[in-house]
Amino acid sequence: MIINGTSYRDMVISGANNLANEKDNINRLNVFPVPDGDTGINMSLTMGAVRSDLPSFTGNVGQCADKVAGMLLRGARGNSGVILSLFFRGISKEFKGKETVDTPELAAAFKRGVDAAYKSVMKPTEGTILTVMRVSAEKALEKAEEYKGRVEDFMPYVLSVAEDTLAKTPEMLPVLKQAGLVDAGGRGLVVIFEGMVRYLQGNPVVLADAGAAKEEEPASPFEQFNTEDIVFPYCTECIVGKDEKYLGEGKAESLHKFVLGAGDSAVFVDDTDIIKLHVHTSDPGKVLSEALKFGSLLTVKIENMREQHSSLSSGAAVEAPAAPAEEPTDAAPEKKYGFVAVASGEGMVSAFRDLGADQMVIGGQTMNPSTEDMLKAIRMTPAENVIVLPNNSNIYMVAVQAALLVEDKHVEVLRSVSLPQGINAMLAFNPDAEVEENVEAMKEAMTSVSSLSMTFAAHDSTFDNREIKENQILGLVENKVRYVTDSREECMANLCDDIKEAYSVMLFYGEGVSESEAEAMQAIMQEKLPDAEINLINGGQPVYYFIISAE
Repeated sequence: MIINGTSYRDMVISGANNLANEKDNINRLNVFPVPDGDTGINMSLTMGAVRSDLPSFTGNVGQCADKVAGMLLRGARGNSGVILSLFFRGISKEFKGKETVDTPELAAAFKRGVDAAYKSVMKPTEGTILTVMRVSAEKALEKAEEYKGRVEDFMPYVLSVAEDTLAKTPEMLPVLKQAGLVDAGGRGLVVIFEGMVRYLQGNPVVLADAGAAKEEEPASPFEQFNTEDIVFPYCTECIVGKDEKYLGEGKAESLHKFVLGAGDSAVFVDDTDIIKLHVHTSDPGKVLSEALKFGSLLTVKIENMREQHSSLSSGAAVEAPAAPAEEPTDAAPEKKYGFVAVASGEGMVSAFRDLGADQMVIGGQTMNPSTEDMLKAIRMTPAENVIVLPNNSNIYMVAVQAALLVEDKHVEVLRSVSLPQGINAMLAFNPDAEVEENVEAMKEAMTSVSSLSMTFAAHDSTFDNREIKENQILGLVENKVRYVTDSREECMANLCDDIKEAYSVMLFYGEGVSESEAEAMQAIMQEKLPDAEINLINGGQPVYYFIISAE
């Protein structure tokens, strides 16, 4: 057996289904005891689009691989999701222009996917998903000719290599060995391979239940507009299946110009065999009539944004809105600089807004936004130069991938790994300075602030030679567990020992923390740091009881 477009499509869908079914088990492999974005959920959400959008695809293997790669790139969440999406992007490049592929091409595609994934990581760590990918690809290349014409036998061999490599990850990473676990991301890749093999053996994986297809999505990253801001009330979206004479890219320029003049927030994608368009307009009928000149309407969605806003404002129940347009909305540059920041919690979001953030993407440790979320925010920022502050190490790679997709703006992604770093970076911004000067000043500001936080243990764990019990209080310094206590008060006192020289402190208290408890914590800090100015702010952030920014 060799692989054509249909079989590759169904292999990927079976792998995605298996991942959705196993995501909770993969989540439980997370070593770090702090509540986080969860590897299983991030990888499953990354693969999720193929389960709904790919089944109707028909075409050759190169076209299918390209479609899969595009879906995964836009939907990637967390570092594991980005690595996974780049692996499939590498596969698509090797399959480009091919009607079918055999084992040598498949092995070469795996190797190209591994190369793409490794290049995305500044300091690759062995014992992770990268290792499982790399060893699997290396062994696949060695055996490809032997299995030529028998993909159904070749993939079980690749799976066995992946499983063996995964079993060895605890010997490569001491933190895994200490916890008695294998790497979660590596396990996710093995699960995808398992699903692919199941398809090749005539037993494709289906979703265990309907709910498996609907992982919890993070909150929408964009805030609602006021009714008076809505000039063009009808959000109009459609996908057009092209007539034969318009097949190929760039064959619908006149429709593109029409859409641009029909309203605002226009997005237009002229693909080989379809057109995707989105526009806010006062006359959706004209848009659809014009689109019909180029082919048949495959999907149509029209929403009255004024009515939706009015219903929400009055407290009336409304149905959940349909998914946002697949392509982001461009905003014409109106100024030299703009900012995109990631944060959650009303107070935290307000803090970044007050400092000048143009777009806020709602997310953080438990809600890793997708590449698409970040891309939309960047493109909606009306500036020539956009500075992005991901404020979380698990969001940085997603932000970088989003920036690479932007062509009409200069985008700088700063490696801010905490909210205090992001805030300090914005405080250092100088609107009169050049881009390079600002980037250097903001980077320096990030290194001058101490980031501390307090949360709880999500599960029992042996971490960093400590026995940690579920629900114990954890004190983190620069995102690393420093203290394990049985009370928040004890934890706060311990955290103060790490910032004895601080002269300025911002104490953000989180969701579920009362004002009286926050004031009590402020008093503990003031007693331990008598010379410091301590500002108490209601951050409203989830997961973390307190976040501390200290200079």
